[in-house]
Amino acid sequence: MKWLKLTRVHHYIKNILIFFPMFFNGSIFDFELLKVSFLGFLAFGFTSSIIYIINDLHDLEKDKKHPTKCKRPLAAGQIKKNQAVYMILGLITVTLFIHIYYIELIPSASWLLLYFVLNLLYSLKLKNVPIIDIAILVSGFLIRVLYGAAITGVVLSNWLILTVMSVSFYLALGKRRNEYQDHGEETREVLKYYNYEFLDKNMTVSLALSDIFYSLWSVNMIDKGKYSSFLIWTIPLILLIQMKYSLNIEGNSDGDPVEVLFRDKVLISMVIVFFLFMFVVLYG
Repeated sequence: MKWLKLTRVHHYIKNILIFFPMFFNGSIFDFELLKVSFLGFLAFGFTSSIIYIINDLHDLEKDKKHPTKCKRPLAAGQIKKNQAVYMILGLITVTLFIHIYYIELIPSASWLLLYFVLNLLYSLKLKNVPIIDIAILVSGFLIRVLYGAAITGVVLSNWLILTVMSVSFYLALGKRRNEYQDHGEETREVLKYYNYEFLDKNMTVSLALSDIFYSLWSVNMIDKGKYSSFLIWTIPLILLIQMKYSLNIEGNSDGDPVEVLFRDKVLISMVIVFFLFMFVVLYG
């Protein structure tokens, strides 16, 4: 269990974004693309685990003073530093093996490398630079989608890319806002540059843009005759999911998207209903 906590396996749920290009392209039943996407899911997960471990090593002393991060395996002394380094080397080896033998190395690996470099810089320095820290958080979600498109060869709609981008800004700003609200600058240096009003206002803007972009994507797909007019009815489902998510992070939450999702069975159910309905629309 301590190794699962160290590698943050529960955060692999974010890697579902890798399947989005194939899913929204109507190619979910293509076994070869599905296999490649699954391997990409693992490779991206291992890469993110490497970043998490490096970040924990770098912030070890600070995490020991944090009310919740002090329970992480390294901060709690459950795993030694040298053991964490060995885990990093092992994950690097497996990730390289997957890309060398199963996934075309270029250009897909370039997205993985970009994610690694950005998040490494984030862990070491850039997480303390205002706005840049949010941009890197956003890039993590967007790169997952672009990586999924690269390994499957699917061409993404620009409206869909903009939708993912704006939702990502909303999630990243929400995380920072709730961190600011709950702990101030005690546990995260960059929070001294922000204030609640700034973060909350830009969350609202990002959420509104995501609704507009998703609606434009839906209408564009219907007008092109690619999907049935029933696609338009996924828009109110999206709005309801956003409302429920927003209601949750207004409560007792640190704003972490994974934590918010897994703590609410109703929200999980709504997301499942959305994808089931989308599946019927796209593949029915």
